[in-house]
Amino acid sequence: MTVRVALIVGSLRKGSYSRAIGMELKALAEPGLEIEPVEIGDLPLYDPDLETDNPPPAWERFREEVATTEAVLFVTPEYNRSIPGALKNALDVGSRPYGHSVWQGKPAAIVSVSPGAVAAFGANHHLRQPLVFLNMPTMQQPEAYIGNVANLLDENGKLKKDDTKTFLKSFTDAFAAWIDKTKA
Repeated sequence: MTVRVALIVGSLRKGSYSRAIGMELKALAEPGLEIEPVEIGDLPLYDPDLETDNPPPAWERFREEVATTEAVLFVTPEYNRSIPGALKNALDVGSRPYGHSVWQGKPAAIVSVSPGAVAAFGANHHLRQPLVFLNMPTMQQPEAYIGNVANLLDENGKLKKDDTKTFLKSFTDAFAAWIDKTKA
């Protein structure tokens, strides 16, 4: 059975380490996990005044893409000990209109990525807070903090360290089991 997973990348930067790790996770995932990126960079800031019969087309596209998935994998950097604004905006856009959240009940997992040694620990844990409110059962273990990421990727954004590949493979396997457990 195939499970459709939305890959939400918190970084908008061209050449993003978070996107590179997200694509590596996609490549390492077992065949039953169909991980597909859902873009957030074009989403207008959430404004309740725009929540009309004709909301911004980017909101409609985003909501539809997430709604048709069964789980969500977040890969994010850390900005100022928190999640990037674009990621928070995506959470807000997807949670509205009230009572029609596309996040409701979807199993989730978080990977945080940083060129520094702290590995975006703050963003990883800060992201968990809104996911609780959005009723997204979030995988607790294994935790995934990818520090010194620039040293782990080659010039094409591919992992060059086997131990990191092994860890990320075990992470995707655990996520697949988490999805099965929460959907049972």
